[in-house]
This record gives sequence, C-alpha cells and structure tokens, in this order.
Amino acid sequence: MERLSKYIEEVIGCPLTDKQLQQFETYYNMLIEKNKVMNLTAITERDEVELKHFIDSVALGAYYDLTKDNIKVIDVGTGAGFPGIPLKIAFPNLNVVLFDSLNKRVKFLQEVIDELGLDGEVNPEEGKGFCKAIHGRAEEGGRNKELREGFDIVVSRAVANMAVLSEYCVPFVKEGGYFIPYKTGTVDEELSQGKKAINILGGKIEKVEKLILPDSDIGRSFVFVKKVKPTPKAYPRKAGTASKQPLL
Repeated sequence: MERLSKYIEEVIGCPLTDKQLQQFETYYNMLIEKNKVMNLTAITERDEVELKHFIDSVALGAYYDLTKDNIKVIDVGTGAGFPGIPLKIAFPNLNVVLFDSLNKRVKFLQEVIDELGLDGEVNPEEGKGFCKAIHGRAEEGGRNKELREGFDIVVSRAVANMAVLSEYCVPFVKEGGYFIPYKTGTVDEELSQGKKAINILGGKIEKVEKLILPDSDIGRSFVFVKKVKPTPKAYPRKAGTASKQPLL
C-alpha cells in the first residue's frame, strides 16, 4: 500500500500508521475473498483496488477537513464499503454509518468493521468514533427520525444522476452540512439537470472540486451541496419514485 500511504501523506498531510496500513491490507484481503462467492466489485487487481477504491475514496480529505472530532458521516449505497470504510480507516475519528439496501453486503461490512476494530463504541480502548453498517433503502432511511437530517456529511459513489441521488441523500444532511457525491470528471451537464431537485430538497451547490487520480487519467469530481434549509416532509418519496419520476 505504498502508493496509498504516499498519496495520503502528500495530498492530505496525515501519514498512515502501520496499524492503518494493516487495516487497508486486511480489508483488501477480505474483499477479494468474499468476492469469490458474492459480487462486490469487478475491480480485483491489487493496484487497481488501491487506486480506484482506496485512493479515490480518501481523496475527499484534500477538500474537506476530516480530522476534526465529532463529524458524522453516512455513506448511502455503500456497496462493498466505498468510500465509507477507507475514509474511516484513514480518519479514525469519524463517526461513520455504512448504509446499503442489500443485507448480504451489510453483513460483510459488519464483518470488516469487527475484524478491523473500527467501531470505537465496541472498542473503547481505541477512543475513536463509531462505525456501523445499517440495512435499508435510502427512501426509508431518509424518513427515519434517528437518521433524517442527522449527518454533517453524506457521501455516495452510487451510480445515479444528481436529481435522483439528491433525493436519496439530501434528507440525511443536517442544516449547514454537506451532501458530497463522488462523480466523474464530466459532471457539468448532470449538475445543471439536478439543480431543481437540489433546491427543492433544501440544498445549494456551493462548489465543485475536480481532480485526476495519481498516475492515471481518471477524473473525479466532488460536488459540494450545502444544506441551507430543511428538506420538505414530502421527501424522499416512496421507494422507486425518485428514479421513475426524477425532480427535473
């Protein structure tokens, strides 16, 4: 994980400890092993996972100070744990909820959390923030009183356009917090189509940070959507509605 360690130290300014490097190593091994019996990722080569999953996930730390205490993050549609688990390993002070609609994936994520000792509530000797995997649909989670408008940051690498993804994610963001989707480098047209939905849901596009992943031509855009007012009670709509009738 030398490239990962070097990237984090140079770009984010917080070198990884031997323990953190071992956590990334263990996570990689668990991912590849589980992938033999369950479809978690099409990317399995070590260098590819390091770049396209690990480095890509933690790159957000170059644009948002994730070293502060008591930051609550939810990763909506986390899948195999990206970007939530790499963020939690690199920034152990974070309080992270990994949210996914497939229970088999959630069980795998909990195995990773337990094996890596990521949950500070279960491992108080670590003195770090919590990490939990929760099963559910985004439309249900966004209406859950314990989760709705309860997070400083909502991240997602889920494949959906901004109008649909915003309805899934913005309801989780507290006022003053941010929804930060991981988008491709060519996000401009998608943003223009998603502005109406973002506004209806209580958000406002503040800025877009674009980068190229190291030693590659892979573009990444971080869209910073600030929550400026509460999401109306009508949203998110019932399951399946956002994708069939997006707020365009």
